[in-house]
Amino acid sequence: MGRSHTELAETLRLTPGKRVRLAKIDTDDTLGLPGKEESARALGKHVERIAELQERLYAEGKRALLVVFQALDAGGKDGTTRAVFRGVNPQGVRVVGFKAPSAEELAHDYLWRIHHAMPRRGEIGIFNRSHYEDVLVVRVDSLVPEEVWSARYDQINAFERHLVDNGTQILKFFLHISREEQAERLRERVTDPAKRWKFSPDDLRKRVQWDDYQRAYEDALQRCTTEHAPWHVIPGDRNWVRNLAVAAIVRAKLEDMDPQFPQPKWDPATIVVE
Repeated sequence: MGRSHTELAETLRLTPGKRVRLAKIDTDDTLGLPGKEESARALGKHVERIAELQERLYAEGKRALLVVFQALDAGGKDGTTRAVFRGVNPQGVRVVGFKAPSAEELAHDYLWRIHHAMPRRGEIGIFNRSHYEDVLVVRVDSLVPEEVWSARYDQINAFERHLVDNGTQILKFFLHISREEQAERLRERVTDPAKRWKFSPDDLRKRVQWDDYQRAYEDALQRCTTEHAPWHVIPGDRNWVRNLAVAAIVRAKLEDMDPQFPQPKWDPATIVVE
């Protein structure tokens, strides 16, 4: 018997203020799940339930859910999005991928493009990378001085507090893979013609910066895990574990939000369709 979706959410959610050491978190952990085949069936049930709750969230039109995915290159952000949200109505879901900022985005503060992409009330917003790039790649590549990026942790926490206070719930996922697993996935991108479009030679430069990124992620996870916007560290070496864990946590959050279909402003008993 595997863990319930609420138990998985509790297990993988970081504790505010607790020190984070990624090297001590097993990227290949199966989380006590019953196995690949049974987990695939469980994932299907989670996907169905997420679709039902998303329909209610969209109909209710009062709140939103923001799902943030962060990972190193080849960490599985795209695959997780496809697996977990494959059953939802596209009308109520918006996926945004954040790459290097454009000239227009650089002309504003770093959170401008993030706020601009937030889900509307009734929607689920999915961020493939996010505002956390401004304390990750910006830090590792020294794009701004330390006094600039180090101030952003508190700014991000305040920004997320503002979002929650105004009706947007937040789930944040770090898809945690090993250096060996990343190497295997990058090799596959090079050798498979159908995946070569995903590869960039710059991925190899970032791979050399592995230790720097680990430290940057540890600080971001520790300093920006809050009660209102928690981080979850997901073992990412096994796709089936990753997908089931994320789906379970999304389902648990939506069930906690408990969106409701609005009551009609007219009496159904008086309506006759001929």
